[in-house]
Amino acid sequence: MQICTSAHYLRNMSIEVKNLLKIYGEQKAVNDISFKVDKAEIVGFLGPNGAGKLTTMKIITGYLNKDGGEALVSGINVSADPLGVKKKIGYLPEANPLYYDMYVREYLDFVSELHKIKSKKSKIEDAIALTGLTVESRKKIGQLSKGYKQRVGLAAALIHDPEVLILDEPTSGLDPNQIVEIREVIKQQGKNKTVLFSTHILQEVEAICDRVIIINKGQIVADDKLSNLQKGTKEKHVVAVNFKETIDKNMLEKLNDVSSVEEPQTSNFKLQTSNPESVRKQLLELAVQKNLNIVSLQSESQSLEEIFRNLTAGSSNQG
Repeated sequence: MQICTSAHYLRNMSIEVKNLLKIYGEQKAVNDISFKVDKAEIVGFLGPNGAGKLTTMKIITGYLNKDGGEALVSGINVSADPLGVKKKIGYLPEANPLYYDMYVREYLDFVSELHKIKSKKSKIEDAIALTGLTVESRKKIGQLSKGYKQRVGLAAALIHDPEVLILDEPTSGLDPNQIVEIREVIKQQGKNKTVLFSTHILQEVEAICDRVIIINKGQIVADDKLSNLQKGTKEKHVVAVNFKETIDKNMLEKLNDVSSVEEPQTSNFKLQTSNPESVRKQLLELAVQKNLNIVSLQSESQSLEEIFRNLTAGSSNQG
């Protein structure tokens, strides 16, 4: 019996959304969406402004009521037990709400009290060390830079060791070195937690997430591993070639199976094609015929930015 209970517990360390609906006036902000994020998954949740990301996250965390469907966290129905759900979740909202007159440790002590954490002193020190706050931990929050304020919010989200993390723009305001550090924290947490990660920095998703959910106009337009999304766009392969010599772009546009050619830098070309093998072969033949030197030649998968643009084309930037 214990084994069954344990297995059931592990399966339920997840986020599950079923036919979720939220309507504002005549607009369906979230329109009958369903998805699941399991334990040890870090999933990127993407969409243009006004797509329904924030509404979905607020419903999952119990801060906003739904109009239809259901959301479950660790097997708990959000509508039936919002307080129980909040105990399972560590939530870092984009508008990170902090008490600026409190010292860092004082604020984390306050959050610990709310969660009724035992051994709170050690938990506070662990959260400070984990998020790289040690050097600034004796200051008032209002004295911190935006990046360190963001770290305080992340420490508060982690302090009760939640099963599920929902992070909205967690690297906002961080410098490049800080981004790498926080990225590693999220990766480590993702080994034994469920992580739903929203950001406008698509490179962060490529660095952290294996799976991506893209929402547009209240509906999910993609839910798959990033590698599968890249493979699924055969007509959008890119062959990148760099010549030692300066050559005419028109010469490359005449190659078979090439739909367009870009020259981001002199003698560096990006050729869009549905048949990258054919184009690579033609480029090598061209180099031999014209006595040209190819410095580099490679195929590139479609970037997440390109996938995102294709799937959300025509979206207006509503708030």
